[in-house]
Amino acid sequence: MKTSEAFFNDRREMILFVGTASAFILAYFGARALLESFVMETWLRVVVVLVPVVPFTLFLLMLIRGIRQMDELERRIQLEALAVAFPLTFLLLMTLGLLELALNLKPEDWSYRHLLPFLIIFYIIGLVVAKRRYQ
Repeated sequence: MKTSEAFFNDRREMILFVGTASAFILAYFGARALLESFVMETWLRVVVVLVPVVPFTLFLLMLIRGIRQMDELERRIQLEALAVAFPLTFLLLMTLGLLELALNLKPEDWSYRHLLPFLIIFYIIGLVVAKRRYQ
């Protein structure tokens, strides 16, 4: 299996990758705090929502470039992880959509922002399944 060194060409790239991820996390939670704490005009709320999009887009571009630098086996493992995560995400969204019709799900408990941890868990499950298969 490849280490993080195979994903990054040099230390500068790794620092930039971690920095971009950190910038996204700070921007995301900062935007949430602003939106939940202050009354703003609609246009300003939209601007606040769009701020985390920039660092996350940079993070994704770096991630895609890193995956392209992986060997064929590692790329196959990543693809299989996504092939597991995507249908699990679809199943979760379908189930929540139907539950919302059957029950009164509280938006403060089951909104889109609460689904991100599940998506990460599904991807990790996919990675575990794929890595076991190819070892």
